[in-house]
Amino acid sequence: MTIKTDETPAPDETAEKAGTAEKAEAAETGGTAGKAKTAAAVEESDELDELDDEDLAEAEAASATASGDGVGAAAAAVVSAGLGLAALTGTWVGKVVSERETLIGQIKAQGGTAAQQINEIYADAWHSTALVNGVFAFLALVVAVLVLVRPQRPTWVRAVALAGAVLGAIGLFLSAGMFFDLFLNLPTAS
Repeated sequence: MTIKTDETPAPDETAEKAGTAEKAEAAETGGTAGKAKTAAAVEESDELDELDDEDLAEAEAASATASGDGVGAAAAAVVSAGLGLAALTGTWVGKVVSERETLIGQIKAQGGTAAQQINEIYADAWHSTALVNGVFAFLALVVAVLVLVRPQRPTWVRAVALAGAVLGAIGLFLSAGMFFDLFLNLPTAS
């Protein structure tokens, strides 16, 4: 019986040592790759934080410049809604113009026929009121459209401006109907 004292490891021992070496190498590489991945993630997070800070600064700057203009837009939206409402309900100016036309009609119609008196006293005053209300409606519509075409307005400003535009459009329609006698005919002399 010969005993071999050869120092070559058995095949099972070789595979085991190779597996251990591979594991050690993978741990080193994985550790380095893991560290590299972690470093990349931290760097990307810092870049995102910087972008967020830059975006925030831009948003604040835009807000600061728009706030001065935002007050004007809000006021214009409210004015357009008020003008639209005035166009529908009538104004003091419309009443004064109507009474003036009535007085002028009374002066002109003295001694005229009944049809002339109706036209001078009633129709001219009616049409003058319609014209004044139409001017208010048109102004409401123009101011509202100017507010609506400007970008980046708060929702409530756009809503009030839209209400002003709708009221202005309705007022313009009713004023045109009054002026052209579409809704009510002038009284006639029998």
